[in-house]
Amino acid sequence: MQWNLDQLRQFVAAAEQGSISAAARHLGRAQSAVSTAIALLEVDLGVTLFDRSAHKAGLTEVGAAMLQEAREVLRQADALEERTRSFSAGDEASLTMVLDEALPYAALRVLLRELSARAPALELTLLDGTPSEVVAAVQQRRADIGFHFDRGRVASGFDQRHIGSVAQGIFVSPRHPLAARERLRKTDLAQYRQLILQADGVEEPVYSPKLWRSDNHYSIAEMVADNLGWAILPVNVAEYFDHAKALVPLRCPALALPLLSVQMLWLPGRPLGSTAQWTGERFGQLLSSQGKAVLGEDM
Repeated sequence: MQWNLDQLRQFVAAAEQGSISAAARHLGRAQSAVSTAIALLEVDLGVTLFDRSAHKAGLTEVGAAMLQEAREVLRQADALEERTRSFSAGDEASLTMVLDEALPYAALRVLLRELSARAPALELTLLDGTPSEVVAAVQQRRADIGFHFDRGRVASGFDQRHIGSVAQGIFVSPRHPLAARERLRKTDLAQYRQLILQADGVEEPVYSPKLWRSDNHYSIAEMVADNLGWAILPVNVAEYFDHAKALVPLRCPALALPLLSVQMLWLPGRPLGSTAQWTGERFGQLLSSQGKAVLGEDM
């Protein structure tokens, strides 16, 4: 068979436009050229696509069936061409990224929508986990890039880039004795159980002699909601709960909490492709926008 994609496009155009002459006008070609292309396609396929016995040629039963096949072939051809252009421009064929589970999901949702539009041919894999699992996934080459809160302990074995920040605060259950206090001192916090993150390479500040630990921010937030203690949490984690479990932020002027730095992490010697670079830059912008919104609400 010697048929080609151009012949298929002219066949589909004639079927969709309702006639060969209309297809010729739509394609900006001579009617004779379109008619010849379709006739050659019929010869190559060994079937009759149009019934020309009437004044206006219409699809035969076989032509109607072949129209669906032709559309699918053209769809695949267009997808192939689009993906090839993407690779020629330096985009990756695939990307696996791992994220700290406590990072703001609202920013991630926007990132993924924009990434889908920017790189429709990309094969994407998303992983999430605890701080230790993020580091391990990149180190073991199960992920190309990782996003995590900067803990200051993994820089020697990885390349890193600061991309943005996330606000944090002190939170308790509405039923906690500290919930009704307007201003607290560190000694007030020390009287009650503190819930802290436990993970390799993570050194959380300790302010109370009474401690419970977990390797998951959301588990800690659940324990706070159940009135088991107080915790320092990323604001987005504390806001995860519905109104019935709303956590109460505490004010402790003596405990000035810095913004949590978010780092992009990858292995040295593995240069970042254009999609990975864009992902890091855009995620940072989205984190910054969300952070300004949170700070604005708190003012």
